[in-house]
Amino acid sequence: MTLFEELLETFKTDQKTWLVTGCAGFIGSNLTEFLLSHNQKVVGLDNFSTGYQHNIDDVLLSVEDKAAKNYVFIEGDVADFDICQKACKGVDIVLHQAALGSVPRSIADPVTSNRSNITGFLNILTAAKDAGIKRFVYASSSSVYGDSKELPKVEERTGNLLSPYATMKMTNELYAGVFKRTYEMETIGLRYFNVFGRRQDPDGAYAAVIPKWVGSLLSDEDVYINGDGETSRDFTYIDNVIQINLLAGSTTNSEAYGEAFNVAVGGRNTLNELYALINKELDEHIENFQKKEVVYREFRAGDIRHSNANISKAQSILGYAHTHDIYRGMDEAIEWYIKSIG
Repeated sequence: MTLFEELLETFKTDQKTWLVTGCAGFIGSNLTEFLLSHNQKVVGLDNFSTGYQHNIDDVLLSVEDKAAKNYVFIEGDVADFDICQKACKGVDIVLHQAALGSVPRSIADPVTSNRSNITGFLNILTAAKDAGIKRFVYASSSSVYGDSKELPKVEERTGNLLSPYATMKMTNELYAGVFKRTYEMETIGLRYFNVFGRRQDPDGAYAAVIPKWVGSLLSDEDVYINGDGETSRDFTYIDNVIQINLLAGSTTNSEAYGEAFNVAVGGRNTLNELYALINKELDEHIENFQKKEVVYREFRAGDIRHSNANISKAQSILGYAHTHDIYRGMDEAIEWYIKSIG
Protein backbone atom coordinates (compact mmCIF):
# COMPACT_ATOMS: atom_id res chain seq x y z
CA MET A 1 0.00 0.00 0.00
CA THR A 2 1.38 3.40 -0.96
CA LEU A 3 1.54 6.30 1.47
CA PHE A 4 -1.30 7.94 -0.44
CA GLU A 5 -3.48 4.85 -0.16
CA GLU A 6 -2.79 4.77 3.57
CA LEU A 7 -3.78 8.43 3.79
CA LEU A 8 -7.11 7.77 2.08
CA GLU A 9 -7.82 5.07 4.65
CA THR A 10 -7.37 7.62 7.45
CA PHE A 11 -9.76 10.01 5.68
CA LYS A 12 -12.59 7.54 6.33
CA THR A 13 -12.51 8.33 10.05
CA ASP A 14 -10.46 11.53 10.27
CA GLN A 15 -12.44 14.47 8.89
CA LYS A 16 -10.72 17.83 8.49
CA THR A 17 -11.71 21.14 6.92
CA TRP A 18 -9.70 22.19 3.88
CA LEU A 19 -9.74 25.64 2.30
CA VAL A 20 -9.34 25.38 -1.47
CA THR A 21 -8.76 28.78 -3.07
CA GLY A 22 -9.48 28.93 -6.78
CA CYS A 23 -12.05 26.18 -6.25
CA ALA A 24 -13.94 26.98 -9.47
CA GLY A 25 -10.85 26.51 -11.58
CA PHE A 26 -9.31 23.46 -13.21
CA ILE A 27 -7.09 22.19 -10.40
CA GLY A 28 -9.14 23.64 -7.54
CA SER A 29 -12.38 21.97 -8.66
CA ASN A 30 -10.66 18.59 -8.97
CA LEU A 31 -9.18 18.93 -5.49
CA THR A 32 -12.59 19.91 -4.11
CA GLU A 33 -14.33 16.93 -5.71
CA PHE A 34 -11.73 14.46 -4.49
CA LEU A 35 -11.76 15.77 -0.92
CA LEU A 36 -15.55 15.79 -0.69
CA SER A 37 -15.75 12.26 -2.08
CA HIS A 38 -13.32 11.10 0.63
CA ASN A 39 -15.21 12.32 3.70
CA GLN A 40 -13.51 15.71 4.02
CA LYS A 41 -15.02 19.16 4.50
CA VAL A 42 -14.16 21.90 2.02
CA VAL A 43 -14.43 25.67 2.10
CA GLY A 44 -14.11 26.95 -1.46
CA LEU A 45 -13.06 30.49 -2.39
CA ASP A 46 -13.20 31.92 -5.91
CA ASN A 47 -13.97 35.21 -7.66
CA PHE A 48 -14.67 33.60 -11.07
CA SER A 49 -11.94 35.60 -12.82
CA THR A 50 -10.72 32.41 -14.49
CA GLY A 51 -12.93 29.78 -12.81
CA TYR A 52 -16.51 28.85 -13.63
CA GLN A 53 -19.74 28.22 -11.75
CA HIS A 54 -20.33 25.15 -13.93
CA ASN A 55 -17.19 23.55 -12.43
CA ILE A 56 -18.64 23.91 -8.94
CA ASP A 57 -22.02 22.63 -10.14
CA ASP A 58 -20.30 19.65 -11.73
CA VAL A 59 -18.44 18.87 -8.50
CA LEU A 60 -21.61 18.90 -6.42
CA LEU A 61 -23.39 16.68 -8.94
CA SER A 62 -20.47 14.26 -8.95
CA VAL A 63 -20.45 13.58 -5.20
CA GLU A 64 -23.13 12.07 -2.97
CA ASP A 65 -25.66 14.39 -1.31
CA LYS A 66 -24.11 13.75 2.10
CA ALA A 67 -20.71 14.81 0.79
CA ALA A 68 -22.12 17.90 -0.94
CA LYS A 69 -23.36 19.12 2.44
CA ASN A 70 -19.73 19.27 3.58
CA TYR A 71 -19.06 22.08 1.09
CA VAL A 72 -19.22 25.82 1.78
CA PHE A 73 -18.58 28.31 -1.02
CA ILE A 74 -17.42 31.89 -0.57
CA GLU A 75 -17.38 34.17 -3.59
CA GLY A 76 -14.56 36.63 -3.24
CA ASP A 77 -11.09 37.73 -4.27
CA VAL A 78 -7.87 36.76 -2.48
CA ALA A 79 -6.76 40.35 -3.04
CA ASP A 80 -9.43 41.31 -0.47
CA PHE A 81 -7.92 40.65 2.97
CA ASP A 82 -11.27 40.64 4.75
CA ILE A 83 -12.48 37.87 2.44
CA CYS A 84 -9.33 35.88 3.17
CA GLN A 85 -9.93 36.20 6.90
CA LYS A 86 -13.51 35.00 6.49
CA ALA A 87 -12.42 32.03 4.39
CA CYS A 88 -9.82 30.89 6.94
CA LYS A 89 -12.23 30.62 9.89
CA GLY A 90 -12.45 27.07 11.20
CA VAL A 91 -10.03 25.71 8.58
CA ASP A 92 -7.38 23.07 9.31
CA ILE A 93 -5.41 23.05 6.04
CA VAL A 94 -5.07 25.52 3.15
CA LEU A 95 -4.60 24.42 -0.46
CA HIS A 96 -3.94 27.72 -2.23
CA GLN A 97 -4.56 27.37 -5.97
CA ALA A 98 -6.01 30.80 -6.78
CA ALA A 99 -3.90 32.77 -9.23
CA LEU A 100 -3.93 34.56 -12.56
CA GLY A 101 -1.96 31.99 -14.51
CA SER A 102 -0.17 32.33 -17.84
CA VAL A 103 3.22 33.73 -18.73
CA PRO A 104 1.85 35.78 -21.68
CA ARG A 105 -0.88 37.32 -19.50
CA SER A 106 1.72 38.46 -16.98
CA ILE A 107 3.84 39.99 -19.74
CA ALA A 108 0.84 41.83 -21.19
CA ASP A 109 -0.46 43.05 -17.80
CA PRO A 110 1.96 42.52 -14.91
CA VAL A 111 0.08 44.83 -12.51
CA THR A 112 -3.17 42.83 -12.58
CA SER A 113 -1.28 39.54 -12.33
CA ASN A 114 0.71 40.88 -9.39
CA ARG A 115 -2.48 41.83 -7.53
CA SER A 116 -3.68 38.24 -7.58
CA ASN A 117 -0.41 36.36 -7.49
CA ILE A 118 1.53 38.34 -4.88
CA THR A 119 -0.93 40.55 -2.98
CA GLY A 120 -3.49 37.73 -2.97
CA PHE A 121 -0.89 35.18 -1.93
CA LEU A 122 0.35 37.31 0.97
CA ASN A 123 -3.24 38.02 2.05
CA ILE A 124 -4.27 34.37 2.28
CA LEU A 125 -0.94 33.39 3.87
CA THR A 126 -1.32 36.10 6.52
CA ALA A 127 -4.98 35.31 7.12
CA ALA A 128 -4.04 31.66 7.64
CA LYS A 129 -1.38 32.66 10.14
CA ASP A 130 -3.80 34.92 12.02
CA ALA A 131 -6.37 32.11 12.15
CA GLY A 132 -3.82 29.75 13.69
CA ILE A 133 -3.63 27.51 10.59
CA LYS A 134 -0.23 25.82 10.44
CA ARG A 135 -0.40 23.85 7.18
CA PHE A 136 -0.33 25.99 4.05
CA VAL A 137 0.17 24.24 0.71
CA TYR A 138 0.39 26.46 -2.38
CA ALA A 139 0.78 26.23 -6.14
CA SER A 140 4.12 27.36 -7.46
CA SER A 141 5.30 26.78 -11.02
CA SER A 142 8.04 25.22 -13.14
CA SER A 143 8.47 28.72 -14.61
CA VAL A 144 10.74 29.52 -11.63
CA TYR A 145 13.52 27.55 -13.39
CA GLY A 146 13.83 30.36 -15.93
CA ASP A 147 16.70 30.01 -18.37
CA SER A 148 18.41 27.17 -16.50
CA LYS A 149 19.53 24.62 -19.08
CA GLU A 150 20.04 21.84 -16.54
CA LEU A 151 17.89 18.76 -17.14
CA PRO A 152 16.17 17.35 -15.26
CA LYS A 153 15.26 20.35 -13.10
CA VAL A 154 16.33 20.05 -9.46
CA GLU A 155 14.56 22.20 -6.86
CA GLU A 156 17.72 23.74 -5.41
CA ARG A 157 18.97 25.18 -8.72
CA THR A 158 17.05 27.76 -10.76
CA GLY A 159 18.07 30.17 -13.51
CA ASN A 160 17.30 33.74 -14.47
CA LEU A 161 13.54 34.35 -14.42
CA LEU A 162 11.98 35.00 -17.83
CA SER A 163 8.59 36.54 -17.06
CA PRO A 164 6.66 38.52 -14.45
CA TYR A 165 4.66 35.35 -13.71
CA ALA A 166 7.83 33.43 -12.85
CA THR A 167 8.93 36.31 -10.62
CA MET A 168 5.60 36.22 -8.80
CA LYS A 169 5.80 32.48 -8.17
CA MET A 170 9.37 32.76 -6.91
CA THR A 171 8.23 35.59 -4.62
CA ASN A 172 5.54 33.25 -3.25
CA GLU A 173 8.23 30.73 -2.38
CA LEU A 174 10.32 33.40 -0.66
CA TYR A 175 7.36 34.58 1.40
CA ALA A 176 6.46 31.00 2.33
CA GLY A 177 10.01 30.39 3.52
CA VAL A 178 9.97 33.54 5.64
CA PHE A 179 6.61 32.62 7.21
CA LYS A 180 7.98 29.19 8.05
CA ARG A 181 11.05 30.66 9.75
CA THR A 182 9.30 33.64 11.39
CA TYR A 183 5.92 32.18 12.36
CA GLU A 184 6.66 28.43 12.33
CA MET A 185 4.05 27.84 9.63
CA GLU A 186 4.22 24.55 7.77
CA THR A 187 4.38 25.98 4.25
CA ILE A 188 4.87 23.64 1.28
CA GLY A 189 5.20 24.79 -2.34
CA LEU A 190 4.31 22.66 -5.36
CA ARG A 191 6.02 23.48 -8.64
CA TYR A 192 3.50 22.31 -11.22
CA PHE A 193 4.80 21.08 -14.58
CA ASN A 194 2.19 21.47 -17.37
CA VAL A 195 -0.85 19.97 -15.70
CA PHE A 196 -3.65 18.60 -17.92
CA GLY A 197 -6.94 16.74 -17.49
CA ARG A 198 -10.67 17.07 -16.94
CA ARG A 199 -12.19 20.54 -16.45
CA GLN A 200 -9.25 22.24 -18.16
CA ASP A 201 -10.45 25.40 -19.90
CA PRO A 202 -10.22 25.25 -23.72
CA ASP A 203 -11.31 28.86 -24.24
CA GLY A 204 -9.70 32.26 -24.03
CA ALA A 205 -6.40 33.75 -25.14
CA TYR A 206 -4.45 31.95 -22.43
CA ALA A 207 -5.97 28.48 -22.67
CA ALA A 208 -3.62 25.57 -21.99
CA VAL A 209 -2.21 23.92 -25.07
CA ILE A 210 -3.87 20.48 -24.84
CA PRO A 211 -7.55 21.55 -24.61
CA LYS A 212 -6.89 24.39 -27.06
CA TRP A 213 -5.49 21.98 -29.66
CA VAL A 214 -8.26 19.44 -29.10
CA GLY A 215 -10.85 22.18 -29.52
CA SER A 216 -9.24 23.43 -32.72
CA LEU A 217 -9.01 19.93 -34.20
CA LEU A 218 -12.65 19.17 -33.36
CA SER A 219 -13.71 22.47 -34.95
CA ASP A 220 -11.47 22.01 -38.00
CA GLU A 221 -9.53 25.15 -37.13
CA ASP A 222 -5.81 25.74 -37.62
CA VAL A 223 -3.55 24.49 -34.85
CA TYR A 224 -0.50 26.62 -34.02
CA ILE A 225 2.80 25.66 -32.45
CA ASN A 226 5.03 28.45 -31.18
CA GLY A 227 8.52 27.73 -32.51
CA ASP A 228 9.76 24.56 -34.19
CA GLY A 229 7.78 22.11 -32.05
CA GLU A 230 10.89 20.70 -30.39
CA THR A 231 10.20 22.61 -27.19
CA SER A 232 9.65 19.92 -24.55
CA ARG A 233 7.55 19.67 -21.42
CA ASP A 234 6.95 17.27 -18.51
CA PHE A 235 3.18 16.86 -18.94
CA THR A 236 1.49 15.98 -15.65
CA TYR A 237 -1.99 14.50 -15.29
CA ILE A 238 -4.41 16.01 -12.77
CA ASP A 239 -4.60 12.85 -10.63
CA ASN A 240 -0.89 13.20 -9.81
CA VAL A 241 -1.51 16.79 -8.72
CA ILE A 242 -4.40 15.77 -6.46
CA GLN A 243 -2.23 13.14 -4.84
CA ILE A 244 0.67 15.43 -4.00
CA ASN A 245 -1.58 18.21 -2.68
CA LEU A 246 -3.17 15.80 -0.20
CA LEU A 247 0.17 14.28 0.75
CA ALA A 248 1.58 17.77 1.34
CA GLY A 249 -1.51 18.77 3.31
CA SER A 250 -1.18 15.75 5.59
CA THR A 251 2.53 14.98 5.90
CA THR A 252 4.16 14.85 9.33
CA ASN A 253 7.66 14.98 7.85
CA SER A 254 9.09 18.31 9.05
CA GLU A 255 11.70 18.19 6.26
CA ALA A 256 8.90 19.28 3.92
CA TYR A 257 8.12 22.54 5.71
CA GLY A 258 9.38 25.68 3.98
CA GLU A 259 10.34 23.66 0.91
CA ALA A 260 9.16 23.54 -2.72
CA PHE A 261 8.69 20.33 -4.70
CA ASN A 262 8.52 19.45 -8.37
CA VAL A 263 5.12 18.05 -9.36
CA ALA A 264 5.62 16.01 -12.51
CA VAL A 265 6.32 12.50 -13.74
CA GLY A 266 9.93 12.92 -14.81
CA GLY A 267 8.96 12.59 -18.47
CA ARG A 268 9.81 14.73 -21.45
CA ASN A 269 7.71 15.14 -24.61
CA THR A 270 8.10 17.68 -27.38
CA LEU A 271 5.16 19.70 -28.65
CA ASN A 272 5.42 17.78 -31.92
CA GLU A 273 5.09 14.49 -30.00
CA LEU A 274 2.17 15.87 -28.03
CA TYR A 275 0.37 16.94 -31.20
CA ALA A 276 0.87 13.50 -32.73
CA LEU A 277 -0.48 11.86 -29.56
CA ILE A 278 -3.60 14.05 -29.53
CA ASN A 279 -4.27 13.22 -33.19
CA LYS A 280 -3.82 9.52 -32.45
CA GLU A 281 -6.27 9.61 -29.51
CA LEU A 282 -8.88 11.56 -31.47
CA ASP A 283 -8.53 9.19 -34.41
CA GLU A 284 -9.20 6.23 -32.10
CA HIS A 285 -12.25 7.85 -30.49
CA ILE A 286 -13.91 9.70 -33.37
CA GLU A 287 -15.17 8.05 -36.55
CA ASN A 288 -13.81 9.61 -39.75
CA PHE A 289 -11.55 11.98 -37.81
CA GLN A 290 -9.40 14.04 -40.15
CA LYS A 291 -5.83 14.67 -39.04
CA LYS A 292 -4.57 18.17 -39.67
CA GLU A 293 -1.13 19.61 -40.38
CA VAL A 294 0.12 22.00 -37.72
CA VAL A 295 1.04 25.64 -38.43
CA TYR A 296 4.35 26.79 -36.99
CA ARG A 297 4.90 30.39 -35.92
CA GLU A 298 7.39 32.47 -33.92
CA PHE A 299 8.62 31.41 -30.48
CA ARG A 300 6.65 33.01 -27.66
CA ALA A 301 8.33 35.50 -25.31
CA GLY A 302 9.02 34.21 -21.80
CA ASP A 303 8.71 30.51 -22.66
CA ILE A 304 11.17 28.02 -21.24
CA ARG A 305 12.72 25.87 -24.00
CA HIS A 306 12.86 22.54 -22.15
CA SER A 307 11.13 21.48 -18.96
CA ASN A 308 11.76 18.10 -17.34
CA ALA A 309 11.60 17.45 -13.61
CA ASN A 310 13.61 15.46 -11.13
CA ILE A 311 10.89 14.20 -8.74
CA SER A 312 13.10 12.34 -6.24
CA LYS A 313 12.68 15.03 -3.57
CA ALA A 314 8.87 14.72 -3.65
CA GLN A 315 9.17 10.95 -3.63
CA SER A 316 11.52 10.73 -0.66
CA ILE A 317 10.06 13.46 1.56
CA LEU A 318 6.34 13.45 0.71
CA GLY A 319 5.93 9.85 -0.44
CA TYR A 320 4.76 10.96 -3.89
CA ALA A 321 4.26 8.09 -6.32
CA HIS A 322 2.69 9.29 -9.57
CA THR A 323 0.08 7.02 -11.14
CA HIS A 324 -0.25 8.56 -14.61
CA ASP A 325 2.27 9.32 -17.32
CA ILE A 326 1.20 11.40 -20.33
CA TYR A 327 -0.09 8.34 -22.21
CA ARG A 328 -2.31 7.00 -19.45
CA GLY A 329 -3.43 10.51 -18.60
CA MET A 330 -4.34 11.34 -22.19
CA ASP A 331 -6.14 8.04 -22.58
CA GLU A 332 -8.33 8.93 -19.59
CA ALA A 333 -8.75 12.61 -20.42
CA ILE A 334 -9.56 12.42 -24.12
CA GLU A 335 -13.19 11.39 -23.70
CA TRP A 336 -13.77 14.31 -21.31
CA TYR A 337 -12.16 16.68 -23.79
CA ILE A 338 -14.29 15.34 -26.66
CA LYS A 339 -17.52 15.49 -24.64
CA SER A 340 -16.88 18.91 -23.09
CA ILE A 341 -15.14 20.70 -25.94
CA GLY A 342 -16.71 19.03 -28.95
